[in-house]
Amino acid sequence: MLAVRDHRDKAAFACLFDHFGPRLRGMLMRSGVSAAQAEDIVQDVMLSVWRKAASFNPERADVAGWVFQIARNRKIDIIRRERRPVPEDLSEPTVDEADGEQIVALEQEAAKLRRALSALSPEQRSVVERAYMGDLTHAEIQAETGLPLGTIKSRIRLGIERLRHELKGDR
Repeated sequence: MLAVRDHRDKAAFACLFDHFGPRLRGMLMRSGVSAAQAEDIVQDVMLSVWRKAASFNPERADVAGWVFQIARNRKIDIIRRERRPVPEDLSEPTVDEADGEQIVALEQEAAKLRRALSALSPEQRSVVERAYMGDLTHAEIQAETGLPLGTIKSRIRLGIERLRHELKGDR
């Protein structure tokens, strides 16, 4: 392992692979992993050993402990990934035909809103329509109209209050 760590020795790595490969595979299969999956994990673990060789410290762990710890962690990652719930496909509700009652109700609400909007002053209606129907921010309304921001906010607030009052009266 020191030759792999210090000199990136491929022959030494091949010896490590030959030594630990079958042992890792056996350990993984005894823990319930399929043969094919065990092979994949062994390949992945040994690739990690090659890549992380510089982090191996013989004072902290022996080679076998270090390699088997990498394998254990990889197996846990794979098991967690397999057990993660898969989100169900979101299906869009099927809309064959709009319900006649819903269409009539929607048309009635739109008519009420149009009547309530017509009760607003032209200044209030203009900023309310821009804010709510035009999806404009107060700053964008200010840029379009040149009105002060405070005036825009006041007109929207008063307009919404008037709309609430008008719509309550229709019910």
